[in-house]
Amino acid sequence: MYTCPMHLEIIRELPGECPKCGMKLVESKEGKGKSKEMGYESRALIDSARHDSAESHAGHKAEDFLKKFLVSLALTIPVLFYSDVIQKLIGWSPPSFYGSQYLAFILSSFVFFYGGFIFLRGAFSELKARLPGMMTLITIAISVAYLYSVFTVFSGKGENLFWELTTLITIMLLGHWIEMRAVQGTEKTLKELAKLLPDKAEVVKGAQTEIISLSELKFDDIVFIRPGGKIPADGAVIEGKSDVNESMITGESNLVEKTIGSEVIAGTINSDGVLKVKITKIGEQTFLAGVMRLVSSAQTSKSRLQILSDRAAFYLTLVAIISAITTFFLWFFIGGNLVFAIERFVVVLVIACPHALGLAIPLVASISTSLGAKNGLLIRQRLALEAARKIDIVLFDKTGTLTKGEYGVEEIFPIKADQDTILHLAASIDAYSEHMVSKAIVRKFKEKNKAFLEVKDFTRVPGKGVRGIINKEEVLAGGASILDDEKIIVAENTKKIIEEESKKGRTIIFVIKNKEILGIISLGDVVREESEEAVLQLQNMGVNVAMITGDSEDVARWVAKDLDISEYFAKVLPHEKVEKVKILQSKGFKVAMVGDGINDAPALTQADLGIAIGAGTNVAIESAGIILVKNDPRDIVKIIKLSKATYRKMIQNLFWATGYNIVALPLAAGILASKGILLQPALAALFMSASTIIVAVNAMFLRRSKFD
Repeated sequence: MYTCPMHLEIIRELPGECPKCGMKLVESKEGKGKSKEMGYESRALIDSARHDSAESHAGHKAEDFLKKFLVSLALTIPVLFYSDVIQKLIGWSPPSFYGSQYLAFILSSFVFFYGGFIFLRGAFSELKARLPGMMTLITIAISVAYLYSVFTVFSGKGENLFWELTTLITIMLLGHWIEMRAVQGTEKTLKELAKLLPDKAEVVKGAQTEIISLSELKFDDIVFIRPGGKIPADGAVIEGKSDVNESMITGESNLVEKTIGSEVIAGTINSDGVLKVKITKIGEQTFLAGVMRLVSSAQTSKSRLQILSDRAAFYLTLVAIISAITTFFLWFFIGGNLVFAIERFVVVLVIACPHALGLAIPLVASISTSLGAKNGLLIRQRLALEAARKIDIVLFDKTGTLTKGEYGVEEIFPIKADQDTILHLAASIDAYSEHMVSKAIVRKFKEKNKAFLEVKDFTRVPGKGVRGIINKEEVLAGGASILDDEKIIVAENTKKIIEEESKKGRTIIFVIKNKEILGIISLGDVVREESEEAVLQLQNMGVNVAMITGDSEDVARWVAKDLDISEYFAKVLPHEKVEKVKILQSKGFKVAMVGDGINDAPALTQADLGIAIGAGTNVAIESAGIILVKNDPRDIVKIIKLSKATYRKMIQNLFWATGYNIVALPLAAGILASKGILLQPALAALFMSASTIIVAVNAMFLRRSKFD
């Protein structure tokens, strides 16, 4: 188990960063028993997020730091006034009284144990885990300053460092509070997702309904969703019609119409209609729980820059300790002044504290993960997001990605009747069929808001089409084989239409009445309206686009031409897709593979960046690094833009977190002491805290980025 050195109540099964302060979690054997008690098991993911939300709501832990800071500040002020250095500086001495010589000692002791305890506890956890870090540095600095100052009080030798000690602790507390306030604004994704779920569900029991708690909900329960109510779990509509607000899950701003058979998602909000929903998924199997797992996984994963910064922070800690010890001995033996040597020792430790470095990358990564979720991009692996900025070519799987994966009417060719009549007859007879071609024709006719014609003696002709009687005349709709049954001769001009449409990979349906072909309906896999825009935007960014499909050469060529895609792979079997990715990689391309995450899994894994497109069942695809909530290929552009913006912020933060050390460390060690230039402990703490604050504020600017 892993816990935070500063927040021992944070316990996780995986290494990562503390959700409250961004610190690296350290291993803790004692945490194993607490994890179940605190509800972090995977089967209770949603409940645990709710627990976290209730426990640390409204920045409770940040307020604790603020309280410690204010108390320490109040006690530091009199310590400053009773310090010889400050008195000489301002030319004023406060009134003396019996025991006033011990006032600084008493107040500083309280500040050390009350305000500094959080650092002492953090150092203990770090050393116990054999991972010394910033808490260790701070603890060494304040402990040496305090113990030496106590020695001077009772021995009467040397000058104490009480004012440096108290100001150091106070400024460090202020820095931590500001950082935590910034971090808390970026770590609410899981908690906000948990809040989407209602506490209760209204279950249909016979002719009545019963209110039950969410934990009592079971598979196949029928829930009653009132106007304005939240949907408690994933399911399918079995009765009613309404519009549902899914923006909080999918990012879709428009209301989504739900009718019988429509799937609904837990946490979404019903509008003004009434729905009865049959529950198909509960608990960790729901779409919302899948999103939460992805967010949680992203927050524990690391990018290359973060791994680099973690390593740098560790080595900086070692360098700081070695430098501080070296500085101490050099000044002690050269100058012979113990107080000055200790002061330089403390300053070097403080200025080299890698707090900002430890926060620089995790904070940006956390913000980008949350920002991605708000834009419908679920970042499962931060390495995947980092790879997106280097992508040279995006390889789209055609069906279900560039196209809708469903049949649609492309064109109606009149022969012996007009288009409206052809569609009206075909839809009226197809309304009795469940075939996907029939449904596409019916769906097209419904757009006209007209009534179906009355059909008698409906008959389905297996594998060929349908027939029925309309206005006492026999009407048929079906493929070419139905022409053979009816012994109908196809005219030459009709054959040309069939040949041209077949080249486009279209499905041809003949509408026949009284042994005559009235017209032809051409159907195909509908190209998404967003696909053309997505391809154009990617090309404008300098990113190549390719397509892969199992369809015929004719179909692939037509779709590629329609979308202006120059490179495509046709008649590719699922297990062969990975080879096509390797071909592109062998040409030196960094490849992003976009697919539905099922038969594309090997290719998604092989690609430099695997992107699964499709909400609902595909949300928890293990082979993809990034999952798109909406079936919108334009979101690929958002991924690349987010990746580039995130990388820029990470580089900027690494500079702000480490750059000041180049100048500050030599000054802290006293390299210009001969010229009267010295860095005092309090000023060193101020510089360190300022660096941390700059990093936090700079990371927050990422929230303003636009990816549309």
